Amino acid sequence: MAELFPPIEPYDQGLLDVGDGHRIHWETSGNPEGKPAVVLHGGPGQGSAPGMRRMFDPARYRVVLLDQRGCGRSVPHATTSVRDNTTEHLVADLERLREHLGIERWLVTGGSWGTTLALVYAERFPERVSEIVVSAISTTRRSEIDWLYRGVRRFFPEEWARFTLGADDDVAAYAELMSSSDPAVRDRAAAAWRRWEDVVLSLEPGAPPVQDEPVDDATLAFVRLTTHYYAHAGWLEEGAVIRDAGRLAGIPGVLIHGRLDLSCPVTTAWELAEAWPGAELLVDDHSGHRASDVKRGWKLAALDRFAR
Repeated sequence: MAELFPPIEPYDQGLLDVGDGHRIHWETSGNPEGKPAVVLHGGPGQGSAPGMRRMFDPARYRVVLLDQRGCGRSVPHATTSVRDNTTEHLVADLERLREHLGIERWLVTGGSWGTTLALVYAERFPERVSEIVVSAISTTRRSEIDWLYRGVRRFFPEEWARFTLGADDDVAAYAELMSSSDPAVRDRAAAAWRRWEDVVLSLEPGAPPVQDEPVDDATLAFVRLTTHYYAHAGWLEEGAVIRDAGRLAGIPGVLIHGRLDLSCPVTTAWELAEAWPGAELLVDDHSGHRASDVKRGWKLAALDRFAR
């Protein structure tokens, strides 16, 4: 079993004013003189988690966690507004945070939506990125979004009928529902969206049973931001992330994926690896979207190698 590092607490944290009325929460842990690494959470809108620190050797890494606009401890919360919240804003926020922390170059890591953000940022600022380690590869193409919220229905027709709520364009319709002034409408939509996300991952090894739970503010922020971003395909030109992967030439990259990932089929990871000169693709044949011992081991090994 891949052994994570012991839990640690941040040695510094704060709220960074990034403009547009937004302040993003950040924290640093590990060694202040260590190799800088920034962790980009998924979602969009899931927020960072303390367990993310445990992938890094605290003696060798200076670990930066942040909550992207609208979620976690950043303000304002997406439950009240998604104004000025796009991929371009998040990329600009990362640059502001890097400058604020006095970091010249950093390793960038993330999973799922965090992969998209990591790649867009690195393609925009390759000179600021030392290495990239990403998992559960997604580039937020419309084709990928259509697969996740429409194509997968062939495996779960009864659940998809429940998910659609009678809407034709599910993602855009949900984005509208999550903007409703009626809390009951927002809660009902958030619960249905979360259930579909859980259903899609329900066939994975060790997946917990799908069950409905009360909707909290974290769920509301996650669903509102996810639908907001996916209704616009991340404001990205279709296929641009893979098309522009040549800009990453010279940046060591490790791509980690599960072959049983029904949420983000492995074809995207393969296409990205083909377009990124020098990238290393590792595929676990026995896991899906969620973490696995094999994938954790690969990531720990990559981070150990890059720390040298």
